[in-house]
Amino acid sequence: MIFSIGLIIGIISITALVLFVFAKLVSGHCCRNVQDGSGYAVLITGCDSGFGHQLAQCLDQKGFVVFAGCLCPQGAGAQSLARLSSSNLKILKLDVTSDEDVQQAKMMVEENLPEKGLWAVVNNAGISDWAEIEWSTIEDFRNMVDINLFGSIRTSIKFLPLVRAVKGRMVYTSSIFAFFNCLNMGAYSVSKRGLEAFADCLRVEMASFGVKVSIIQPGNFGRATNIVKMKTSSDIWEKLDENRKHTFNRQYIDLANEYFMSTCNSGFKNSNMVIDAMLHAVTSARPKRRYLLVSAMDRFFFQLFPFIPTVLTEAVFSLSPMYAKRKEMLYAE
Repeated sequence: MIFSIGLIIGIISITALVLFVFAKLVSGHCCRNVQDGSGYAVLITGCDSGFGHQLAQCLDQKGFVVFAGCLCPQGAGAQSLARLSSSNLKILKLDVTSDEDVQQAKMMVEENLPEKGLWAVVNNAGISDWAEIEWSTIEDFRNMVDINLFGSIRTSIKFLPLVRAVKGRMVYTSSIFAFFNCLNMGAYSVSKRGLEAFADCLRVEMASFGVKVSIIQPGNFGRATNIVKMKTSSDIWEKLDENRKHTFNRQYIDLANEYFMSTCNSGFKNSNMVIDAMLHAVTSARPKRRYLLVSAMDRFFFQLFPFIPTVLTEAVFSLSPMYAKRKEMLYAE
């Protein structure tokens, strides 16, 4: 009997493996690999600078018609992008928090679509800022979420029918802070965690239509993109009321500002890793669901982090010299 049960389990396991491999082969055969972008269009938000700016140039060189959404079409970033690119790249005025801008962008895209349609939308527009939660206002949270989360949702809903028609790609620029919670990144983490929840739900819904959804998770690329908002400890201090000034004394504010800026300056010097991931998500026959983009040394930790019990992940902070200093300095005169 034991032998028979073992035989049955073995047959079931082998059958399941064969079916899995067959499904992967069929899936790979059905998915298109779009290395040559001729006849396809891609919409990218947030092209004034950073990842969007670089990706727009790369996709233009691959033959795509690129609709580069810029907050300031007459600004230096948008103008340099237009100057360095081919006639296939078109600058769009696109504030992702504006229903009118998104509607106008859709009309522009529809009027200028190449024969094969809109292959991908890269939701890249976003902002970053840092502050402890008690240093923030509801307006700080609202502004962050309006751009990083609702901006992507607004753009996605408007352009999904065009992408769905060609079984294309939806790509979202998130961050490791979508799942890694730490000091000073409360508002940013809220916006990016919400964005990933939206993208994950969308992936489930779009699978029936053959649309692939990918999430880009950059680590510390602040130095490469200048996305981090520069501010002084005085900027933070002046926002606090007297009660909070007593709790978070000026010495601690100075230390936190210095620590955060030095951390940002220790990040990647260029964006090549992120751009390569975005290109893969747009052009590969088998794009990944998530692209974790950190150093080789950090990769194991961040891959393991979501599976570690919360009590252990929070204990990690006790190992940080900054966290220990913070605890000592709170309420200090």
